[in-house]
Amino acid sequence: MEFLHPNFLYLLALLILLSIFKKFYSFNKTASFQVSNTKHLKSFFGRPGIVKIGLFRFLFISSLVCLIIAIARPRISTNDKNITIEVVDIMLVLDTSSSMLAEDFKPNRLEAVKQAAKDFIDNRKGDRVGLLVFGKETFIQCPLTVDYGVLNNLLSEVTVVEPKYDGTAIGIAIANAINRLRVNDSKSKVIILLSDGSNNTGAIDPIAAAKIAKDYNIRIYTIGAGTRQAVTQIPGGRYIRNEIDEESLKGIAAETGGKYFRAIDKQSLAGIYAEINDLEKSEVIVNYYSEYREVYLWFLYAGFIFLLLSELFRIIYFRRIV
Repeated sequence: MEFLHPNFLYLLALLILLSIFKKFYSFNKTASFQVSNTKHLKSFFGRPGIVKIGLFRFLFISSLVCLIIAIARPRISTNDKNITIEVVDIMLVLDTSSSMLAEDFKPNRLEAVKQAAKDFIDNRKGDRVGLLVFGKETFIQCPLTVDYGVLNNLLSEVTVVEPKYDGTAIGIAIANAINRLRVNDSKSKVIILLSDGSNNTGAIDPIAAAKIAKDYNIRIYTIGAGTRQAVTQIPGGRYIRNEIDEESLKGIAAETGGKYFRAIDKQSLAGIYAEINDLEKSEVIVNYYSEYREVYLWFLYAGFIFLLLSELFRIIYFRRIV
C-alpha cells in the first residue's frame, strides 16, 4: 500500500505529541470539590468510570487517526514491480524493387521476406520497431511503434514499387532510416537492411551513409536475399540477374559494427532474424504498474463511524446536552 499524499501522515506524529502533552499536563493538575453523598459518583470515579473514559478517548482518537489516513489517500496496486527487459529501437529497411518478385523464394522473395519479418516482429517485447520501404525512393510505411498489430497490418500491405520508382537506392534508404532513429534516446539503435540487388541509383553512397550511422551509434545489419543462381525468373516471363553487391553490404555492416548475412531460402532468412535477435540486447529496468485500488474510503467511513460512536457514548454515558 502507498499514499498519494504521504505528507499528511505527519499529522499522526502531531496527534501523538498532543496526547503525550495532555497526559503529563493533566497529571500535574488536581482539583477537589465537596459533595454530600458519593454514592452516584462511584460509577464515574471508580474502575467503571475509568473504563468509560478510556473507551471514549479510544473512539475519538481512532476517528482522528482514520480521518488523517484517509486524507493521505492510501491505495493498493494490484501489480507493482520492476522488471528487466531488453529494449532495442529497430528500423526494418525493405527493398521493394521489381526483382523482389523473383520466385526462388516461395511464393516470391517479397512474400517470404514479409513473413520472416512478421515472425521477427511477433517476438518483440517492448522494442520499438519501424518499417521503411525503398526502391528508387524511400517511403516510411510505419514509424517506430510498439503496436505490433498495426505494424504487421502495414507490413502485409507492402508491394513492389511502381515501374517509375523501380531501382535500388540503398544509400538514401539508410540515410532516411538514420533520420528516424537519431532523435531517440534509446541506447541501442539498429537498422536491418534487406536487399536483393546492388545500389544503382540515388545521390548518397551507401558506405558514406553507414559512416553517418556510426556517428549516431546506429548499428546496421545487412541481409542479401536471393539464391546464388545467376538468373532468376519473375512473373511475366522476364528474367533478372542476381547482382547482389555482397562487398558493399559487408562494408556497410562492418562500418557500423554490424554483420552481413546471405539468405538463400526461407529457413536461412528466419535463422538470420533469430541471430540478430540474440546479438542486439540492451537491458533496461521498466516499472510496470497495474490499476490502483483506492482504499481511502474505508478509512474515511471508519473515521466517521468512530466519531459518531464517541459522540453517542458521550451523550449516553456522560449526559452531554446537544
